[in-house]
Amino acid sequence: YTFKVLTEDLQFPWGITSLPDGRLLVTEREGDDLRIVDMTGKVSQPIKGLLPVNPGGQGGLLGITIDPAFAQNRMVYWVFSENVEGGTLTSVARGKLSADETAIEGATVIYRATPAHNGTLHYGGRILFDKSGNLFVSTGERSDLVTRPKAQDLQTSLGKIIHITTEGKPVAGNPFEKQSDARPELYSYGHRNV
Repeated sequence: YTFKVLTEDLQFPWGITSLPDGRLLVTEREGDDLRIVDMTGKVSQPIKGLLPVNPGGQGGLLGITIDPAFAQNRMVYWVFSENVEGGTLTSVARGKLSADETAIEGATVIYRATPAHNGTLHYGGRILFDKSGNLFVSTGERSDLVTRPKAQDLQTSLGKIIHITTEGKPVAGNPFEKQSDARPELYSYGHRNV
């Protein structure tokens, strides 16, 4: 392996995905900004149009990925910590990167990992596509004595790997889809903070 520092001009870079031309789309966890970094280390201005983020504690902008058909549809998917009634939670959003790369257009939440919790730790937040064009998303157990047992509870989204479509629906064939006491989007459970 050869390591090269591209830039030191980012605040807490967290999620990174490659654009088709080799540039990097990077989330800044604590600064709640999304930027493009080229191979010379040039950092773009923050991309506008993201949804409001709670950057407290371990929250902020987290994982990010682009649609396998990004060259045609310019769709971007990301995970972030969101303020909601009752606290915060891990949310998944999508939107279209504008042609001039200055904004995300039509940003919308497609999935929320419930229940909400009044805390700012262990959101999880990694996201990637499977070979069929669906999403795997990791959620944390929120690092509290009250929430930790929920990683084993199949009726919550905490401490899980979630398998959803790009619309946020459960993928057909998930392991628990026919189990009445489990959420159909669950792929695996019992995780701490992946």
